[in-house]
Amino acid sequence: MVQSEKKKITDERFLIMAYTIKLGMFGAWRGSSYIELIGEEDPSVVKIVAVCDKQADKLDHTEGLKDAKLFSDFNDFISYGKSVGMNAVFLANYFHEHAIYAIKAMEAGMDVVSECTSAATLKQCVDLVRCVERTGRKYMIAENYPFMTANLEMKHQIDGGTLGTLLYAEGEYNHSGDLNTLKYLTPFKYHWRAWMPRTYYVTHAMGPLMYMTGSMPKYVSARAAHSKLLEEIRDFRPNDDGMARMFCEMDNGMTASFTGCTAQASDYSRYRVVGDRGSVEQGGYTGGNVRLYYSGHTMPEGVTEEARMITPDPASWGEKGLKALHAGHGGGDYWIIQNMIDYFANGVTPFFDVYKGVAMSATAILGWRSCLNHGENFRIPDFSKEEERAAYENDDLTPFPDENGENATLPPSTMYGKY
Repeated sequence: MVQSEKKKITDERFLIMAYTIKLGMFGAWRGSSYIELIGEEDPSVVKIVAVCDKQADKLDHTEGLKDAKLFSDFNDFISYGKSVGMNAVFLANYFHEHAIYAIKAMEAGMDVVSECTSAATLKQCVDLVRCVERTGRKYMIAENYPFMTANLEMKHQIDGGTLGTLLYAEGEYNHSGDLNTLKYLTPFKYHWRAWMPRTYYVTHAMGPLMYMTGSMPKYVSARAAHSKLLEEIRDFRPNDDGMARMFCEMDNGMTASFTGCTAQASDYSRYRVVGDRGSVEQGGYTGGNVRLYYSGHTMPEGVTEEARMITPDPASWGEKGLKALHAGHGGGDYWIIQNMIDYFANGVTPFFDVYKGVAMSATAILGWRSCLNHGENFRIPDFSKEEERAAYENDDLTPFPDENGENATLPPSTMYGKY
């Protein structure tokens, strides 16, 4: 991110709002952190008018909301929203059900912010894009990891152009836990977390690389590794692979390597982008520092050391950069709300629009098929082109069973079979 872009990202936060965003929150548990952040915004800019969660006890997370109506039925939630002028919905519901409810909201005339992932099947990818194009509604994915302070600094260094031609990028997202934590996060037998293959939760590792480098995936090949440790909890979590890694050819000529959500014993997340003149990386360094490296013969003028540590300065992104420090996911949650305001109220298109959202989903889905077929290479469709996406309009293969344990058509682990 060059200095002019840093100025743009802060100046656009102060544009005069065209109208008030009247937001409905679907999913009170994950949505609670966003509810808190929205409560800190000017209510003439954005306010929550309704909250819905099919588990009524989760509505306890809405404490402090004075004027929002609470619902446990989505249809009632949307119907009420129409009656009070609700013009946007934030989807923080189950991982594999985002596209279904995004389409319902947009068909009801509302803009959508969706938690990741955008879609759980290739058919849903097609349906989602077609709905955005048909209705003209605004859609963005709430992928927050690219906007962590250290990742913003990495983008700033990459945009400076001193790394040369980008050759390789690497992303890793880890979310292991002890038995009690995993049980808490998997409250019933057919919960999505118990059946999610290791490639599917890809956006936290892949999204930052796309944002930093401005690239899109073209092809994916992947492999998964089984975990003996996770076999011990197979009775309530059948997805007992420990990690999966995807390898993508990107449209800028770069090769990218990244995980889904892993359960390996490593740092929480790390990122690296390498050019033919220099590289930049973060993850595991004290204080969220970023490491910048140049080969001796490629050091830019004025640079005297091959390697140096950079401490990101949140103030370089203005007052909002300082406010982001108090938000979850390294400040990423805060920037999601700011991007939403810019988009819905001012028409400032975010990086993670519907096409980038479904590109990440498709990479995860096809990456899993690659894992099940010994690393077979799959082409990622360009969902902006009807002639390409039409080929997948009936592709509804899924590892996720319904609430009765039925209709899953793919295994959740490489131990259960091949594609």
